Parts: sequence; C-alpha cells; structure tokens
Amino acid sequence: MTDIQIIQQPFTLPCGATISNRFCKSAMSENMAVAGGKPSKEIHNLYDRWSHSGAGLIITGNVMIDKRALGEKDNVYVEGELALDELKEWASVAQQNGAALWMQINHPGRQAPKTFNKDIVGPSAVGLKQKAMFKTPRPMTEEEILDAIERFGNTALIAKKAGFHGVQIHGAHGYLVSQFLSSRTNQREDQWGGSLENRARFAIEVYRNMRKKVGADFPVGIKINSADFQRGAFSEEESLQVIDMLSAEGIDMIEVSGGTYEKAVMMGITEKESTRKREAYFADFIIKARKRTKTPLMLTGGFRSISVMATAIKNDELDFIGLARPFALNPQVAKDFLDGKITKCEVPQITVGIAAIDKMGFLDTLWHALQLERMANGKEPDLKMSGWKPFRKVIKEMIFG
Repeated sequence: MTDIQIIQQPFTLPCGATISNRFCKSAMSENMAVAGGKPSKEIHNLYDRWSHSGAGLIITGNVMIDKRALGEKDNVYVEGELALDELKEWASVAQQNGAALWMQINHPGRQAPKTFNKDIVGPSAVGLKQKAMFKTPRPMTEEEILDAIERFGNTALIAKKAGFHGVQIHGAHGYLVSQFLSSRTNQREDQWGGSLENRARFAIEVYRNMRKKVGADFPVGIKINSADFQRGAFSEEESLQVIDMLSAEGIDMIEVSGGTYEKAVMMGITEKESTRKREAYFADFIIKARKRTKTPLMLTGGFRSISVMATAIKNDELDFIGLARPFALNPQVAKDFLDGKITKCEVPQITVGIAAIDKMGFLDTLWHALQLERMANGKEPDLKMSGWKPFRKVIKEMIFG
C-alpha cells in the first residue's frame, strides 16, 4: 500500500465503533464559550471548517466539568443539560461530513489561573512556579474527589446525549488527572496518594464512572503523558504501568503526549536531534507502550511528513496520527495529505526572543489559539502574526482578568 492508502484505512475500536481513517485532529482549546459555558456560534463555525478537514476523528478542546474550575476564562463547561441544545449543534456541525467528534473532558486542578478562579483545588498544596498567574491549590477533600469523579461521568453522559461519538479524559499536561498521577503534585497519604496504584486510582475511577454511565459501545479514551519531564514527577516507567492498568480496564484509546505548564515538551521545546529525525516528540515511548498493550494508541506532537506517519502505522507502533497545530494553520490539512496535495506540513516555532518567556510554551499555544479565533470569525490563519500579539493578550488577562 502507498502512504496515503495506509492512513486511509478505517479502524474499529474495542467498543465496536469505527473511525474512518487514521488522522485525528487532536485537542486545542477554543476558549470561545459564551454565558453559561455554552459553545458559541464561533465554535460552531470553527468546527464547520474542520468538518471538511479530512480527519477521521476530531477531538474538541477541553470541556470543563465544573464552572468553578476553568483553565481559561471562556472554556466550555457542562452543568447538567443547560447547554444541551448548543452541544447538539456542535456535534451535528462537526460530524456533517463523516468525521467522529469526541469531547475532551477536563478539570484544571492547580492549573486554574487565579484571575478568574476563586477556590483553586488540587490533590495537594503544591503550586506552580508561575506565581504571577497561579496560586497554591487547596488539597481536595474526599468528598470533592468523589464529586469530581461523578462530574466527569455526568459530562460524558451529556456528550453522548448531545450526539458526540465519544469522549476523551484529559489525563496529560499537568491538569487534575495528571496531577493525581504525579508524586510531585500528589503528596497525599490516603487512598488517593502514595503508591502508583493509589495515585492512578483517580484516573481509573474516572474511567469506570464514565463507562458505567455511557455503556459498553460508546468510545472512551484518555490522553496521558509519556512523562512529566521533571525531577520527582510522573516518569516514563510509571506511565507504562498506568497504560497497563487502563488497558486492563478496556479503555478504547490511549493518546500519548507529555509535559506540563512548567515543562512544555509537548510544544517541542526540548526536542533532540534524534527526535527531529523521527518527527514525533514521543516516538520512542510509543514503541515501548505498543510492546505492552494491544489497546489502540494515538501519538500527538511533532508529526509533519506523511511518509513518517505511514511508516509508524505500518510498523505497528501506533494506530492513529494526532495532529493539532497543523489544523490551526490549515483547516483542511488531513484532506490535503490524503488528496496528495502535500506530503509535509510545516509549523513555525513562536518566540519573542526572551528565553524565560519562550521556554514556558504558553506563547506558542496562545498564538495558535488566535488562529482558531480568526477561523471562527470567517478569516484565514495569519501565518505572519507576531509572537508579541498573544503575549500582550495574556498580560492583559493577568491584569484585568
């Protein structure tokens, strides 16, 4: 088979659902909700464009389970069925051309900016290095942990009712699920902390609650770090063990990424020369994971050439190719690959020339978020946009909220 034919192959998940090809638009936060946490017409416009993208699977930006805990000021959040009509429209628009839409479900934990979050919670009272934006969280009570697990499950059920074709737990990038997994951020001495089995309990119980609510034939996946890339934090060996646990539970897909707000390796900032040749930032890890599990695997971060993507699938290293930033620069990038119009996509490294800022990773994220905003408003991406524009935006939000 040709590279294109390899990626065009459909794939059936353990639950029985089929994804039409191996391209996935991985999650990027839209930050465009309106009052009540409802998805806006701009979000619908953006996903209308992505419905023509050629991707077999589209995963939304993080949808928060609690309006009291937002990762960004205008995150979509779910509180019962208050936004059900708008969520139905979102699902309908995104899936009008055959792609499957999954809702990524999240809680920021300690990564909730203090300017618009009053009561910030986490597994333990361990704050981020970026004190100007984040304050030290309050340790969650047992009751709050159980409530969060229930909210994850309820949000998954709402997604199903709204017509989404699946859900993904955000267990990566230093958000709440990821915080429970790491001994650096989880210093609890109860059943939710200590051993890896205890630290993984939150993620496992979130999955079990979702599965109980949505049933056996509805896709449930998770995004997990290969490692946090910080001393004393979630390690590669621990990640492989958690993948074993999740596989034993029967989860439908595991997406591999890595890093946190403090160590943004998911943006390619610490990329090595050997990684540059393999393109994917976590390519070595995914091979180790494949040797341990038959659960479908997706790798996101760094893929740019169709030949490299197809080789990874052909070699049975993974099952799905996750692309995020390329979809912010070209909303039809998957279709262009599959139609043979392109064989490689380039993504710029966004910097302002100040090392302390450039290493944090948020600048790159915000730059691409502004491209989503442009597309949502009927404009084309601006590839010449200065890195100072998102920097000024984040400073304004820090000062004025």
